[in-house]
Amino acid sequence: MKKIVIAIDGHSSCGKSTMAKELAKQIGYTYIDSGAMYRAVTLFCLQNGLFVNNLLNEEYLRREIANISITFVNNPLTGKADTCLNGRNVEKEIRTMAVAEKVSPVAAIGFVREALVRQQQALGTGKGIVMDGRDIGTVVFPDAELKIFVTASPEIRAQRRLAELTAKGESATFEAVIHNLAERDRIDSTRKDGPLKQAADAIVLDNSNLTIAEQNQQMLALFNKKM
Repeated sequence: MKKIVIAIDGHSSCGKSTMAKELAKQIGYTYIDSGAMYRAVTLFCLQNGLFVNNLLNEEYLRREIANISITFVNNPLTGKADTCLNGRNVEKEIRTMAVAEKVSPVAAIGFVREALVRQQQALGTGKGIVMDGRDIGTVVFPDAELKIFVTASPEIRAQRRLAELTAKGESATFEAVIHNLAERDRIDSTRKDGPLKQAADAIVLDNSNLTIAEQNQQMLALFNKKM
């Protein structure tokens, strides 16, 4: 059967990664978390002290971006892919609040996006992939055969994110999380390079009131209809 590229875009913490991973597993495709790639670059910046008084040393990052290698390795315990930064598994580290608070400014930098978009496009040359992010259907794969735009209410997204952080043992308040999401939405939607927006030919999926099972069912139905 002919394979396609599935591009899933949407707001932070709307559950698109969870759905994308499950869809890829069900249909035997490769899942690629583009957001994890930007989080990995952000982690690199934090580890190397590139944030000083909340200002990023962009010149240092520009010199190093070509040396930042982001790969994915299968996790036999979860059956899903973990993110590696220069050969080291950083899946847990990139999901912290510290990274979440800095990722949008890093992802808004033109040369960072150019470098990662090239890596993302290379990963999709053979088709048979599910990739989620902010600009997958508009910039990375504008010719993707199936585009889905996922959204949910800010309150629902904040509740989901808080539950995720709490499950990992991180301390955070609902107010801090919803503020972080609002700021990320603002930066993601207004940045010059690859802003978050719905592709004209994308199918909108609002999962505010859907269970995980219902979300997965709808995603699979959209794939089957396309095929």
